[in-house]
Amino acid sequence: METDRLTLRRWRDDDLDALAAINADPQVMRHILDGSVRDRGQSAESLRTMMRDWDERGFGLFAVQERASGELIGWAGLAVPAFLPEVLPAVEIGWRLGRRFWGRGYATEAAAAALRFGFDEVGLDRVVSIRHVDNVRSARVMEKLGLVHEFDTVVPVHEQPVAVHAITRARYGEGAAG
Repeated sequence: METDRLTLRRWRDDDLDALAAINADPQVMRHILDGSVRDRGQSAESLRTMMRDWDERGFGLFAVQERASGELIGWAGLAVPAFLPEVLPAVEIGWRLGRRFWGRGYATEAAAAALRFGFDEVGLDRVVSIRHVDNVRSARVMEKLGLVHEFDTVVPVHEQPVAVHAITRARYGEGAAG
């Protein structure tokens, strides 16, 4: 799938180096779960999980490449937020980009394409997005996508305060996103 500046595609084994570099950056990871960086082995397991999710569910997190350079800049897409049982059953839209790609509108561009995929191709009726309450960058992306804040809660395992946002197919169809 392509946007003006990005390619969203399935994961490949040779994506590990770029994924591991993104996951090892403390600034990138500061609002993710307990804020810990991931080592190469943890990133390899994440890569296997992302590949398996596509095979098992027919949707997942896309590898996101910058079209101009061909460089893997992060991911965006759909996942089941098992870390927050109170919202289940649900499908979450999320994104993570390497720090040097922040501030260019790439997260919004990639997430908008993934959201369109979720509603138009997967046939979802509702999509949630969950962010650390202090993650103002993600809050702005969610707003641009048309997601509406529903409630604040805490992730049980990490005791992380999060905000849950959502958009329905009907709201999306009214032009709230895309």
